[in-house]
Amino acid sequence: MLVNLLQIAAEAGASAAAVPQQEVVSYSLLEMAAKGGWLMLVLLALSIIAIYVFGKKWWMLRNACILDRNFLKNIHEYLHEGKMMSALSLCRKESSPIARIIERGIAKVDRPLQDIQATMENTGNVEVAKLERGLPMLATIAGGAPMIGFLGTVMGMIQAFFNMANAGNNIDITLLSGGIYTAMVTTVGGLIVGILAYFGYNFLTSRVSDVVYLMDSATADFLDMLHDETDMENLFESGCGQAPDQK
Repeated sequence: MLVNLLQIAAEAGASAAAVPQQEVVSYSLLEMAAKGGWLMLVLLALSIIAIYVFGKKWWMLRNACILDRNFLKNIHEYLHEGKMMSALSLCRKESSPIARIIERGIAKVDRPLQDIQATMENTGNVEVAKLERGLPMLATIAGGAPMIGFLGTVMGMIQAFFNMANAGNNIDITLLSGGIYTAMVTTVGGLIVGILAYFGYNFLTSRVSDVVYLMDSATADFLDMLHDETDMENLFESGCGQAPDQK
């Protein structure tokens, strides 16, 4: 009995040794990206462009919000005292679009209030266009990158079925898995680039809206300064303009 048990155990050990060990295959992120083919190079180029546009616009919008807290207060004091050149110099020291809008308003201070408002609005539109430049490119990448990934999916499936058709009766699972692998890698790559560009675009758009709000608020405050009768009288007395009744 003991001999039979030992014989059975030996046969089980021999059969277990005869079973080949399954090899564990692992890929790095770079190797997985290389499996996606040439479309991954296109997605890489789009990701670099998206990062460049996002970084450039983020820095520009950050600087657009940097303005001396007492800027409008100082402008009000200069206008009240009739120091137009000092007000212009203060605006030129600032690199903010708000300062450039106020500068254009001060340069037209001898014109009617409607003309000053129109000039400042036109300057504001130009500044907003500068801030929004490049955002359509980011939006295009957000929508186009997933489509490129899906294109890789279709190409990978076509490759898989083409290999199966040429194999005839010798169909192997590796023929199908290779094409599917390429298809899935490009899909993931396209979605990653598209999602990052989408969130970046929405973030920058919200920042532009914040800057536009600050520009509108500063424009309204400046027009209120000019509309104040006391300030307007000081401007006329300083020789910066001509009162309507002094024709």
